[in-house]
Amino acid sequence: MKNFRIIDFDTNRIYGLDILRSFAILFVVYGHGNGMLPHRLSKILNAFFFDGVTIFFVLSGYLIGGIIIKQFVHTDISFKKIKQFWIRRWFRTLPNYFLILSVLCILNIFFRDNFKLEEVTEYFYFSQNLFRVHPEFFPEAWSLSVEEWFYLLLPILLFIFSYFFKSYRQLIFYFALSLITVVLLYRCYIYVIKPPNNEQMVDDYFRKQVFTRFDSLMLGVIGAYCNFFMHDAFKRYKNILFWFGIILFLIVQLLLPKLFQYTSFYNCVFSFYLTSLATLLLLPFLTEIKSGEGLVYRFFTFTSMISYSMYLLNLTIIQGWILAKIDFDSMFPNSNLDVIFKYFSYWILVFLLSTLLYKYYETPMTSLRDRIK
Repeated sequence: MKNFRIIDFDTNRIYGLDILRSFAILFVVYGHGNGMLPHRLSKILNAFFFDGVTIFFVLSGYLIGGIIIKQFVHTDISFKKIKQFWIRRWFRTLPNYFLILSVLCILNIFFRDNFKLEEVTEYFYFSQNLFRVHPEFFPEAWSLSVEEWFYLLLPILLFIFSYFFKSYRQLIFYFALSLITVVLLYRCYIYVIKPPNNEQMVDDYFRKQVFTRFDSLMLGVIGAYCNFFMHDAFKRYKNILFWFGIILFLIVQLLLPKLFQYTSFYNCVFSFYLTSLATLLLLPFLTEIKSGEGLVYRFFTFTSMISYSMYLLNLTIIQGWILAKIDFDSMFPNSNLDVIFKYFSYWILVFLLSTLLYKYYETPMTSLRDRIK
């Protein structure tokens, strides 16, 4: 069993959150690979597919919110504290992102006609979907810009509004509720002025723009707020909240899509919020699962640790630049084996390359942040 530990496990990890993060990335990888499967099979499996990116948003808001609350409540908010927060966060996210982005730019320069580097420079400062539709180049990067802008703006806004509140408890609570409300109203406004008439418009103007998704991250911050300031209640009601979350997930996934079209007001404005709320309700229970054992524990912990690398590699790199260059049809003529082989190759490559990226690049780069004071 020790051989399974290709990477070392951090004993300070929270196993319950690793489970949630693992399911989120597995949903994402499955969703991105869904097009490889026969239509009938993928349609059946979609009933068990949840929005992994929204789960990631809530989990990120929960963890980042917890860090900010602990730092700012125990000591006054200062630019030095904000800078330390940014350094630690960016050493976790930016090295991997810029590596993959640079690789994609190099590949396109050498192998794609009419590729212009200046057309993708906005990806280097996360403005590609700030005020417009996300471009086709590196399509999965849309969620990363949502998170990076959130990490940048949240501590600054809390710092500014701290002058108007007597306590950080009031500040965080009212700021979170206000931002969630503003985002919901903003999606309502977009729906009124630009009602979507197809699924692509829903993705372009509601699902994949920066400011339309801040509420998911902010609900995670609400979870961190409850865990810090209302810890006893957060822990006491964990079981009932967990089952409410599961039920809400099932309603959002199985019932509401049958009642509302993809372009409906509900789907464009409230579906993201309900999925985020369902995720939030799971957090009290999962936060209390500190550790585990056996192969299942190792799998979820391992998958959680390499999840960021999996997200960056699975679609554009593995599907677009590796699998797309292999002629599976000629390898298995007049057979369905090409679909099976391609699909399993996809999953194997995702785990293999993500492990290598995590072990030999992401981990060393993340460790550098401890050297910067």
